[in-house]
Amino acid sequence: MIYLYSFLFAGFVCLVGQIILDNTKLTPGHITSIFVVVGAALDSFSFYDKIITYVGGGALVPITSFGHSLIHGALAKAEEMGFMGLMMGMFDLTASGITAAILFTFLLLLVFKPKN
Repeated sequence: MIYLYSFLFAGFVCLVGQIILDNTKLTPGHITSIFVVVGAALDSFSFYDKIITYVGGGALVPITSFGHSLIHGALAKAEEMGFMGLMMGMFDLTASGITAAILFTFLLLLVFKPKN
């Protein structure tokens, strides 16, 4: 049953994004930023962790989980190091994802030629 909940949650996030894209003049970059902020806000109130326990991996796939990871790492490091831990902890959980995005973008840029 958790697979169904996972699928439905990720599909719901995509549906909301598509509805926003179709009915507003926001660009995909704006919508992505909104979803990161929503994920961060939900994690600030410890609500995103409850969603993860209920729907499983489906909550870790959409872009909202990136905001969750940013805040989750920052708050964990802030408990250890105080105010400076906020900035340092923000990149503890997300460093591998950011590094992979930069590396794969560079490698694909070497293979494919941009149209413009």
